[in-house]
Amino acid sequence: MATSKESGKSSGNAQKSGGGSAAGPAKRGFAAMDENQQREIASKGGQAAHQKGTAHEFDSEEARRAGQKGGEAVSRNREHMADIGRKGGESRQSASRAAAAAAAAAGAASATAGTAGVTTRNSGVDKGSRQGSKG
Repeated sequence: MATSKESGKSSGNAQKSGGGSAAGPAKRGFAAMDENQQREIASKGGQAAHQKGTAHEFDSEEARRAGQKGGEAVSRNREHMADIGRKGGESRQSASRAAAAAAAAAGAASATAGTAGVTTRNSGVDKGSRQGSKG
């Protein structure tokens, strides 16, 4: 049995504007305009609303609630919050401390590289026990 596509017959569900595309119906009206045209029209609408006195303006309480709602939405993303926490630990002060520690470690490593194979008299004694033994 031949399907409607094979026989060349229309199934009746095709759009009247030429069949449409796989991505969906063609954009029309505001959606078909480029961003600059959309922005210009929206700006005129906002200006008209302000002139008429019907434009919405946030008061401080409403702005606070909106910010709280946005913060709650962001904080649900655990991975994002973990990233923020890691970045918070990377302040300028702690970054400079980490750089200084890395430089000190690199200096200590180069100093011990020159003494490879040389044993010291107190090689088996740790610093803690040496400090306590005066005598």
